[in-house]
Amino acid sequence: MTSLSQAQAQKLALFSQQLPNGIAKGNSYDKTLATFEQLGYVQIDTISVVQRAHHHTLWARNPSYQPKHLDQLVADKQVFEYWSHAAAYLPMSNYRHSLPRKAAIKSGQQRHWYCKDRELMKNVFARIEAEGPLMAKDFESKANKTQGWGSKPAKVALENLYMQGDLMIAERQGFHKVYDVTARVLPDNIDTSMPSREEHAEHLVMNYLKAHGFGSLPEMIYQLKDVKSDVVNALENLASNKQVELIEVNGETYYATSQALNLLDKRLNRKQAKILSPFDNLLIQRKRASAVFDFDYLIECYVPQAKRQFGYFCLPILWDGKLVARADCKVNKHSSTLEVLHLVTEPSIKRSDAFSSALEKELQAFAKFNQCVQFAILKRSENTAK
Repeated sequence: MTSLSQAQAQKLALFSQQLPNGIAKGNSYDKTLATFEQLGYVQIDTISVVQRAHHHTLWARNPSYQPKHLDQLVADKQVFEYWSHAAAYLPMSNYRHSLPRKAAIKSGQQRHWYCKDRELMKNVFARIEAEGPLMAKDFESKANKTQGWGSKPAKVALENLYMQGDLMIAERQGFHKVYDVTARVLPDNIDTSMPSREEHAEHLVMNYLKAHGFGSLPEMIYQLKDVKSDVVNALENLASNKQVELIEVNGETYYATSQALNLLDKRLNRKQAKILSPFDNLLIQRKRASAVFDFDYLIECYVPQAKRQFGYFCLPILWDGKLVARADCKVNKHSSTLEVLHLVTEPSIKRSDAFSSALEKELQAFAKFNQCVQFAILKRSENTAK
């Protein structure tokens, strides 16, 4: 069994996540698509104190990224919306691996949040089929009863049809979903065959290892239902075929591919700082971020204000191959300023001048990405929790 130091494990994880080096070749559009193919998904989130998470995650790997590139990828049928561990954009090349979840939801094997009004769903689908793409607001409802987060019945019907695969998101207007019949959203050449359980499980393993370099069983099946036994079997088969191998990091056992281990021979850019989204693929699994990077992270927007330690929307900061700080950021539209309400550094930073210089360059770039002309750090401190 290959044993990796923690520094090697960090390097492997970062290269697999295209951080901080990014995709090297192609124009900005091509780099964005390549990022999707590498990561497997990009999580969507609604919080907008800075640029939304899906745009931020793509920009972190492609500094020339612009939000219009994502819209174009959707329009070109290269990327689609569905569910990963959460709402996400996924590469269209992986479309058929969204089918098992859709089939399970449609059959009732898995439940979504909403109860199904099948008659209303039938009517909503028929209208979209006849009229073309529609938004929830295009359906008038006299009913006052709501479900879930105050959702009106037609919206619930749309979401159920979307989750079970009858509808897809053709585009977004503002942040509002535009639904259309699946057959009209998919490209003509897409494979729509249902993968076998064995094939799907192998995809889950290899897709995860491609994006993260190495991983454990719990990480590979994070927030996924009814796949554990299949993934266990897939790991056994892949290991016996020498497509994956066991490695050890800090006494813990993980799986990796030999191709991923070859990344350790490459040189990591340690001089560049990267400001990451709280929903970035690198650290969305907080236990993994703690184990690999020794970085305990909690997004505090869901924590009562009086109990927050670092701030409402603290963004993790990568530098020197490590997670070394967090910045509670907010765009001040009136002054066109990216405000760093609180910058908190880890005591592990050894070359503070080099870090400060790298962070200043990154904050300038992040301010521009957020359509600000300047940034301002309003408060600084060191994390003394450890």
